[in-house]
Amino acid sequence: MITASIVLYKQAYSEIKELLKRMDGPDIDVLLIIDNSPLNSIEKEIRDFHPRFEYIHQPSNPGFGAAHNIGIKRAITMGSKYHFVVNPDVLLLDDTINAMVDFMETNPDVGMAMPQILNPDGTIQFLPKLLPDPLIFLKRILYRKFNIFLSSVEKYELRNVSPHLIYDTPVLSGCFTLLRTSTLDEVGLYDDRFFMYLEDWDLSRRMNRKYRTVYFSKTSIIHGYAAGSSKNFNLFKVHIRSIRTYFGKWGWFIDKERVAANRRTLQQFK
Repeated sequence: MITASIVLYKQAYSEIKELLKRMDGPDIDVLLIIDNSPLNSIEKEIRDFHPRFEYIHQPSNPGFGAAHNIGIKRAITMGSKYHFVVNPDVLLLDDTINAMVDFMETNPDVGMAMPQILNPDGTIQFLPKLLPDPLIFLKRILYRKFNIFLSSVEKYELRNVSPHLIYDTPVLSGCFTLLRTSTLDEVGLYDDRFFMYLEDWDLSRRMNRKYRTVYFSKTSIIHGYAAGSSKNFNLFKVHIRSIRTYFGKWGWFIDKERVAANRRTLQQFK
């Protein structure tokens, strides 16, 4: 069984209509929609137009990862073998679902994978990454504002690696991720201490300890990357809290596991 979950917050049906249409087919057995919005204003449209989907209203808004955990736990009870975590701002291309599942089927040591992620204009988003150190967040801000620390940002975001390679990397974006559910008893689900931001990095890091976490470039999706925390002060504060949670969990400047994982990743390209 193949399942998927989408977490919503105040999206109108028109904003996700095309995504739901593309996922409402034989490739996905069950799509779980967890709606963290205060009101269940799109429930009727989902039930009317997509009766195969399961709609779960969570007006308490437990956060992105915690809401996906609800969907993942439900998927596991159904007997799901593979589970897709999907952002509402993505659009599927080609045969993405089948291509990724086929890759996992032929590579049983892979616990987690993401496809190539494209901007709406077709350019590539640099979402596979090395494990971060605290300074990289400041360097990325200064890079965007003043075009400095280019080499540090390029190395961290693996910008000089061919985007057409398939490779292992310890950080995968949660905007569109495929999980092998059999690994989750051992690795765990999303850490709900992260309300939003970095919960995907934390999970892929834990997965990478025991299984391969792979950037699978042979198929693509479009992602409407919003970078909300750089435009909204409240989201920026949430992002800062997640950064503090991440480094409080894994270590700020002393993190031997980070050094080893990043070295392994970079050795693939020599």
